[in-house]
Amino acid sequence: MADQDDIFAPYDAPAGGWGALAATAKALRRQSVVARGSKALLAANQPEGFDCPGCAWPDPKHTSSFEFCENGAKAIAWEVTDRRVTRAFFARHTVSELAAKSDLWLEEQGRLTEPMRYDPATDHYVPVSWDEAFAMIGRHINAMATPHQAEFYVSGRTSNEAAFLFALLGRLVGTNNFPDCSNMCHEPTSRGLPLSIGVGKGTAVLEDFEHADMILSIGQNPGTNSPRAMGTLREAAKRGARIVVFNPLRERALERFADPKSTQDMLSSGAKIAHLYCQVKIGGDLAALKGVMKLVVAADRASRAAGGPAVLDDDFIASHTHGFDAFIADLDATGWDEIVETSGLSRATLQQVADIYCAAKSVILMYGMGITQHRHGSENIQQCVNLLLLRGNIGRPGTGISPVRGHSNVQGDRTVGIDEKPTAAYLDRLGAVFGFEPPREHGHGVVTAIEAMIRGDVRVFIGMGGNFVAAVPDTPLVKTAMRRLDLTVGINTKLNRGHLVHGKDALILPCRARSELDEQGGVLQSVTVEDSMSFVHASGGLLAPASAELKSEVDIVCGMAKAIFIDRHTNIDWDGYVADYDRIRDAIEAVYPDLFRDFNTRVRQPGGFRLHNPASERIWKTASGKANFMVFKGVAEDPARAATPGLLRLATLRSHDQYNTTIYSNDDRYRGIKGDRMVVFMNAADMAARGIKPGAKVRLRTIADDATPRVVENLTAIAYDIPPGSIGAYYPETNPLLALSHHDRLAETPAAKSIPVLAEAMA
Repeated sequence: MADQDDIFAPYDAPAGGWGALAATAKALRRQSVVARGSKALLAANQPEGFDCPGCAWPDPKHTSSFEFCENGAKAIAWEVTDRRVTRAFFARHTVSELAAKSDLWLEEQGRLTEPMRYDPATDHYVPVSWDEAFAMIGRHINAMATPHQAEFYVSGRTSNEAAFLFALLGRLVGTNNFPDCSNMCHEPTSRGLPLSIGVGKGTAVLEDFEHADMILSIGQNPGTNSPRAMGTLREAAKRGARIVVFNPLRERALERFADPKSTQDMLSSGAKIAHLYCQVKIGGDLAALKGVMKLVVAADRASRAAGGPAVLDDDFIASHTHGFDAFIADLDATGWDEIVETSGLSRATLQQVADIYCAAKSVILMYGMGITQHRHGSENIQQCVNLLLLRGNIGRPGTGISPVRGHSNVQGDRTVGIDEKPTAAYLDRLGAVFGFEPPREHGHGVVTAIEAMIRGDVRVFIGMGGNFVAAVPDTPLVKTAMRRLDLTVGINTKLNRGHLVHGKDALILPCRARSELDEQGGVLQSVTVEDSMSFVHASGGLLAPASAELKSEVDIVCGMAKAIFIDRHTNIDWDGYVADYDRIRDAIEAVYPDLFRDFNTRVRQPGGFRLHNPASERIWKTASGKANFMVFKGVAEDPARAATPGLLRLATLRSHDQYNTTIYSNDDRYRGIKGDRMVVFMNAADMAARGIKPGAKVRLRTIADDATPRVVENLTAIAYDIPPGSIGAYYPETNPLLALSHHDRLAETPAAKSIPVLAEAMA
């Protein structure tokens, strides 16, 4: 048995601060790009620079010289590294050899430099020309029995321009199969939120955080996943806003944070962030929200009975909402015993939250994947909206709901057409602008795409960025299915696991990074992205590309299109789009004339522009014409599993040295882990009940409806401050435990934050 102390030591310093500065410098040195990387960092998130490839937190109107965070710096350092993966590298290593390497090792090899083709005779990737690669794609696409045998996957790194053309390409092929990274993270926002307020985006903007009296943070760890948000929270806490946190783990940044841009913070122990930290059980957010709302309604009833003022916003509820009576009836029918048991929070703690909420004039609720990646992720979000509606906390200054997106343009990709369930209005406009009849049948998201692969109904997979194989549920099943495909294509900047789990034919197509110059026909081009608060702004690189052989994402999409449609759709000027990205933006405006009016003009304004968000103006694009109080019966995350003896709920986690599936090191500074990712965080009482000692090796088994064994072994047990019945471990290492069938029923998002498992000590 290992000693827990060998890999774990609690972190007592504030998040950010000197630790963040040291980590930034270390990342630049590790990639041997101190000068080049520093130049890139100074241009990140600047009006005339490029958008950080990390999170989607918006840029302030008045930028400083340093608009990057520690993890953004790591992402940029990883991107501008001086290491290269050349044809000589692939000649030295078979694919089988590479497949045995860790994800960290693969990423550390550096930037891809030229297109490569898999050679089954030698088990090597070998060089291929761009024209040959595009021709191979064209042959495979045109040989399919039906257009629905192709999957067009998109990562949130993809620009609006490339995503728009990729969506056009797929629909010209004849399918709406567009699985994308949103399916795995914020799809409940896209599907569940519109039923409440009529739009699948947040309503709050940065200025609202300057006026909020209370900020409720649910299911997120911004210190790691969106560190630039911490500056906003720090300023809010400093001026007296009450910040209340619901999260199973005590994330260090939400307790105390030192802003590296603040001399005062750097010379002190930082600023206290959370006024109240509520460690809710995994799967208990919905119960906690219902408990708070019951107490708010009770406070309103008590005040009225005593002749006092209303606590609820009667005028707002009457004028702007629908379903209030049914909602209240459900709250009244929900018992306190089940609320307390399921949430893991006492009634007294929930009363504290309710008191803060009732006293606040303006409230923002911000949330992350800690509540979206659940069986009832959509319902979790709808209950968040219900809480805000009670006191009119949407559509006025200092209020709103704020989904914190985890990838820099995941929201923008969806806006410009990457959607497996497109609206009829979008398809009508797309068909009218480009002169064809788009497919109307709904396509595949991630879950249904994997199901189709397993059935053998997919022949071609084209991935625009990302690391699909490492990110998805049921990893062993997916690997087997991917290897049966006729063709897999990975459009990436760096080597990753997806290139090593490939089809019979496989291509690696290297693209330019966002920090690199994109010159077409002697003219520098820029792309656009949309942040998590609906602002669209330009992004232009400044560094020389890592290789002369690299193409932009736009160029790659258009190259594929010309090869696929060599004798069809000749009215589309693909070469013209490559030569001038303004033409792509003109086409986007033509398809979305209201949303992107004067696109090329407005995006050239400093900071860009915000897309119209009706709910921010209390215009409700719902079937009722109002914001809807949504009813969810009961409080249980998964009632069928609740009584299983020994049940634990596993949340898969991202370490602080990680961005999505990209691993920067095996450390997790804020959680105190050094040099190991095969760990499981457990409550001490849960460990004792199972005979598991700190440092012991643990086996986790999934409780699922099918007979497929799902096991991960050799996880080191760490006694940690986490609620009883809740455990945490890193992804992608524990993705094999996530059953494909374990997902949100409306959004089909895999429930990676609440996997039912059993834990046992290994002999």
